[in-house]
Amino acid sequence: MAKILVTGGCGFIGRHVTEELLENGYEVRILDAMIDQVHADAEASVPDAAEVIRADVRDKAAVKAALDGVDGVLHLAAEVGVGQSMYEIARYVGGNDLGTAVLLEAMIDMPIRRIVVASSMSVYGEGRYETASGEAQGLVRRKGSDIKAGRWDLQGPDGQALMPVATDEEKPVDLASIYALTKYTQEKQVLIFGEAYGVEAVALRLFNVFGAGQALSNPYTGVLANFASRLANDQPPMIFEDGAQRRDFVHVRDVARAFRLALEQPQAPGHVINIGSGQAYTIAEVASLLAEAMGVPDIKPDILRKARSGDIRNCFADISKARELLGFDPAYRLENSLGPFAEWVRSTGAIDRGAEMRKQLEERGLVS
Repeated sequence: MAKILVTGGCGFIGRHVTEELLENGYEVRILDAMIDQVHADAEASVPDAAEVIRADVRDKAAVKAALDGVDGVLHLAAEVGVGQSMYEIARYVGGNDLGTAVLLEAMIDMPIRRIVVASSMSVYGEGRYETASGEAQGLVRRKGSDIKAGRWDLQGPDGQALMPVATDEEKPVDLASIYALTKYTQEKQVLIFGEAYGVEAVALRLFNVFGAGQALSNPYTGVLANFASRLANDQPPMIFEDGAQRRDFVHVRDVARAFRLALEQPQAPGHVINIGSGQAYTIAEVASLLAEAMGVPDIKPDILRKARSGDIRNCFADISKARELLGFDPAYRLENSLGPFAEWVRSTGAIDRGAEMRKQLEERGLVS
């Protein structure tokens, strides 16, 4: 039986990863700082079979102790949130990039076979685009002047409309937020370390993860959790821009399985791999589906028609590589999974901090 260290294992994704590993015969040790913003009573929901060490990943002595006797590492510990990263810069760079550096230094000369790091779809910036005639585009970005004028969709050099298509791992990165920068640094650190020290290294670029256990009172967590917190308090979900932006939503149990597969499959090391559902949904569509699932279909989203700094327009996953290298195929679809999610939200309760988040961003000039 292999023993695996899961950093951030008391978090939303980490708890599901821990359960997945335990159910498949692994021993699990968790290292987690238990930050209030994202954890609340999370430690109570961690399976009893997992060993928990409460410490910051930047604490080298604690990390060394946590690594003792383990065969592999799943590195999920990170600060999460595009908006907050734009003003709590030191916090995000310290927690994500310095934390990863401390972990990797502590692994030197230790007999650890494989490390899998949680990266993010945010590293792509905008996803893949084509012209109406099917001509693939390289790096594309929106102009600030277009965004301020409410022209949300991307256009080519001659003004023609560009069509979003599924984003594969060959799409060059384009870092549009501090959060994205830290996630890209994390994955590069791990892959460079693996190559240098002969440790098998894998980076999973996660798309929008949803499911029971999200931090509903953290306004910088996932889109669905934000919407659910608003709806649970009879408030309309707040949607930046016009609501037609598209994202890929992947269930946390599928993500947990992907981490286990990345730990096991012999062809995975050395690769970055998208983990998504392979489906695209508009944000307005998601808000309406969730309102219906929560029994409040009359609460319509508040379309702000303002842009948030660091946000992109469209990005959804091409998961061909995950299928090929991991044997990964999503078992859950958003539209078939919102019922259980809504039931969990109702049983949990949520404090709505959406207005607080918006105020913090607007005061710093990060909404226009």
